[in-house]
Amino acid sequence: MMRRRGGLVRAAATTAVVAGTATAVSGRVARRQEQKYQEGQQEAMMENATYQSQQEIADLQSQVSALQSQQVMSSTMMAPQAAAPAAPGNDVMSQLQQLAGMKQAGLLTEEEFQSAKARLLAG
Repeated sequence: MMRRRGGLVRAAATTAVVAGTATAVSGRVARRQEQKYQEGQQEAMMENATYQSQQEIADLQSQVSALQSQQVMSSTMMAPQAAAPAAPGNDVMSQLQQLAGMKQAGLLTEEEFQSAKARLLAG
C-alpha cells in the first residue's frame, strides 16, 4: 500500500494558508467598514456645518432688517421735526444733540445726519 507523504504536514500547511487568507480578507473588510464609517461622519459634519451657516445667515438677515426698520422709523420721526419751524436758542441745539446721538448709535448715516442738520439750521 502506498502511503501518502506528508499527510500531517500537508494538512497543517493547508490550514495555515486558509487561515492566512481568512485573516487577510477579514482585515480588508474591517478597513473598508472603517472607511465607510469615517466618510459617513465627515458627511454628517459637513451637513451640520451647512445648517449652522444657514442659521447664521438667517439671523444676520433678521438683524439687518430690524436695523433697517429702526432707520425708517427714525427718519419718519425726523421728518416732522425738520418740517416744524425751529424755535430759537436751545431747541435747535437739543435737536442737533439728538441727531448726533442717533448718528453715534448707528441709526443715521453720515449723509442722513448732514441732511437733517442742514434742515434744522435752515429752518
